[in-house]
Amino acid sequence: MTKTVLITGATGGLGRKIAYTFAEHGHSLVLLDRNPEKLDALARDLNIPEGRLLTSAFDLRDRNVVHATAEAVAAKFGGIHALIHLVGGWVGGKTLVEGEAKDLESMLGQHIWTTFHLFQAFAPQMVQHKWGRVMIVSASNVPSPQGKTGIYTAAKAAQENLVLTLAAELKEQGVTANIIQVRAIDENNTGKGTTPDEIAAAMLYLFSAEAAKVNGARIPIY
Repeated sequence: MTKTVLITGATGGLGRKIAYTFAEHGHSLVLLDRNPEKLDALARDLNIPEGRLLTSAFDLRDRNVVHATAEAVAAKFGGIHALIHLVGGWVGGKTLVEGEAKDLESMLGQHIWTTFHLFQAFAPQMVQHKWGRVMIVSASNVPSPQGKTGIYTAAKAAQENLVLTLAAELKEQGVTANIIQVRAIDENNTGKGTTPDEIAAAMLYLFSAEAAKVNGARIPIY
């Protein structure tokens, strides 16, 4: 059965790999990103029927646009079955004393507010289907942060908390939410991190019916 998969940060190396992977398995895609040109290029490269694809370029920190996009997705596909949230940058190299408030605000915006808006807008669609999968990628050092990473890991820890809370709240609704942990994403296959292929394979498993009991987990892929 064809399902609808939403991918944020879709034009990055990892996002593209995941988009190709789920497209090859016949699923419909909702691709979100801030760069319209790259998003258009990805849509052309995927070469899937228009009826299986919806793209939108905007800033996920804008709650109103996120909710408007959810309405558009519902109108076209009847809602999503999976939310794969890949948006979020990194800052580091400074102690907490040296850190700047603008960096913390940026990390909270990218990791917390985007996640919060997406959950509020799209979780009801998965509940309506009585089937859903939520996945994010996080860093292995979030539970035990190292020095000079505090601003980033604080935001990621809060994002992980949102995911785990959603897992608890929706566990009776057929919806799971999980965190894939990596030390680094190795887009060039240097052997120094987790490759997009490996992450996509893990996501395919979490997306399957066989993974229905995997919920609220931090899954180390490193």
